[in-house]
Amino acid sequence: MAKVITTDHWVWHTSTVPANKDEEVELFVRERNGTPPGQKRRPVLMLHGRSIPVLPGFDLRYKTYSWAGVLAQAGYDVFMMDLQGSGLSARPEMDDPRNVNPAQQNLLTPRPPGFVPGPPHYPYQLNNSYSDWDELHTVVEFIRKLCEVEKIAFIGWSAAAFWMGPYAVKNPDKVESLFLLAPIFPPKGTSNPPATLPQPGFPTFLSTKKGLRDGWAGELHCDGQREDGIVDVVWDAMQKSDPVGSVWGDYDGLNRYRNFVRWGWNETTAAQGGVLGGSVPVLLVYGEYDKQANTKPPSPNPELNFSVPALYDSVAGAHKLMVKLACAGHSVPWEKQHGNVHELSKHWLKQLKVDGKTHGVFDMDVDGNLSPAP
Repeated sequence: MAKVITTDHWVWHTSTVPANKDEEVELFVRERNGTPPGQKRRPVLMLHGRSIPVLPGFDLRYKTYSWAGVLAQAGYDVFMMDLQGSGLSARPEMDDPRNVNPAQQNLLTPRPPGFVPGPPHYPYQLNNSYSDWDELHTVVEFIRKLCEVEKIAFIGWSAAAFWMGPYAVKNPDKVESLFLLAPIFPPKGTSNPPATLPQPGFPTFLSTKKGLRDGWAGELHCDGQREDGIVDVVWDAMQKSDPVGSVWGDYDGLNRYRNFVRWGWNETTAAQGGVLGGSVPVLLVYGEYDKQANTKPPSPNPELNFSVPALYDSVAGAHKLMVKLACAGHSVPWEKQHGNVHELSKHWLKQLKVDGKTHGVFDMDVDGNLSPAP
């Protein structure tokens, strides 16, 4: 068994988030390095989605759920990063409870004591595509320098596709491959930023333990799909990634996540220059019961109409694969199929193939068996 060394880095970054523009902030990056002695590092960067910080998502220290740990044991140097407004990275304007979504301020009882609901002190959305791409770039450059490599393999879950997809298109010389789990992709989404930034709104959304449990339950359709007690384990890990939110609300605490405006990830971007599926091979993986990455029924709002198969179709290059997981939903990193996702990612990172192929669409059953999709 490989010896894995865990290091928490605090990477300095000059912020381009409007709320703290030009300030020097720290981005949280955890490294789990399983590089065998005497061998060259093979770095992998993992990025979270909209509301789940990186550690609960990729390094859940419970039974066999740590995806990063499995990859490190396989000999990779695994890095996980929180963008600003998430997890242990800087959270500008988010410690003020008045900056919570006004529609959710009723959740701020009984903590913090004495809170009086009202309009946000900072009446804008927090992050945007520019600031997120900038932060991803800072961490990519940090890893390239640290590991003395030209390229890094990307693994992203859910809304990470908004940042990793366009970044790979623009920086194919820095991205070795792209593995997207349950990627959020609006094929007809906007290509252009809004006329003014920051956009009106508020910085902070809230989620609850009950919301996590109930929202997840809506995608459970198989016996044993979600292990008993795993909601408690996941929520506890999320609370450890949010020391402030954990002491808000009722005794379960709250999870704070950032409100952002995004653009530049659509069928035009995915096809641009033939990069994706060309110099950057792509693997897309999603659960058959995932209602977040595949909007059913389709939303009339093109910004909220998401489809993983549409992303596969939009990728112009030939080196692209898609796998649909049986008995899995959007929260598959914590479901029965998580082990098969780990094995699939190891195989992909090593060979850039699925079932010996570099192109095609497959189904995977709960035992990890692959078959061509009908």
